[in-house]
Amino acid sequence: MKNDNIKNQYRINEQIRSREVRIVGDNGSTVVPTRQALDMARDQGVDLVEISPNANPPVCRLIDYSKFLYQQKKRAKEMKAKQVKVEVKEIRFGPQTDEHDYQFKLKHAKEFLEDGNKVRAYVFFRGRSILFKEQGEVLLLRFANDLEEYGKVEHMPSLEGKKMFLYLAPKKAGVAKKSQQALDREKKASEQKEARKSQAEAEEPNIEIPANGGLFANAKMSADAKKKLNISE
Repeated sequence: MKNDNIKNQYRINEQIRSREVRIVGDNGSTVVPTRQALDMARDQGVDLVEISPNANPPVCRLIDYSKFLYQQKKRAKEMKAKQVKVEVKEIRFGPQTDEHDYQFKLKHAKEFLEDGNKVRAYVFFRGRSILFKEQGEVLLLRFANDLEEYGKVEHMPSLEGKKMFLYLAPKKAGVAKKSQQALDREKKASEQKEARKSQAEAEEPNIEIPANGGLFANAKMSADAKKKLNISE
C-alpha cells in the first residue's frame, strides 16, 4: 500500500500533459517542450519523471523510474529513522492529593519531560468529589508552575467527564536528556572511582631515601616521583 502511494505521487512519460517542462540535472536546468523531453528520455534509455507538478513549468528529471522510486523510499526511511518517538506519559491525581504523593509524581514528571516525552496529568473525581473540581484545577495549575523549567503548557486544565486534564510538552522537544536517576548513578560511580584511587595511593609503600638520594641520586626522575620518594632536590 505504501509503495503504491509513492508511485501515485508522480507522473511519468506520456502521463505528463503540460506543453513544456523544466529538466533538472547535475549540469543545471533547462526548459524544453514536453515532446522534446520525452525524446531525450528515450534516447538515454530512461524515463521522464515529474517531481514538482505545481511549478511553472513543471520540474522533471531524466532518470530510470525504478531507481527514482528506490531513492524516494530510501529517503523516506532515513527521515523516519531520524524522527524522535515522543511518548505521552500519564500522571494521575486525586482532588485531595497529599504533599508527599504530589512531590513523588512531580519528580516523575520532571524525568518524563527531560527525556523528551509529553505529560498528561489529570485529576480523577470519584462520586461526590466532583464538588472539589476547583481544588483539582488549583492542583494542576501548581503542577504546571512547578514544571515551568522543564515543560510548557499545551492545554490548560479542562474538565472532561469525571477527569480534569492538563497537557505539558518538553521545552526542548525531542532532545533526550539524562534522567536524575542516570545522573545519580554516574555521580556514585565517579565517587567510587575516586575512593579506590585514594585507597590505592594510601597503600603505596613509604620508602625512606637518604637526603642525597642514595641509589637514586643519578637516576632521571620526575619531580612528582621524587616527591613520592621523599628525595630532596
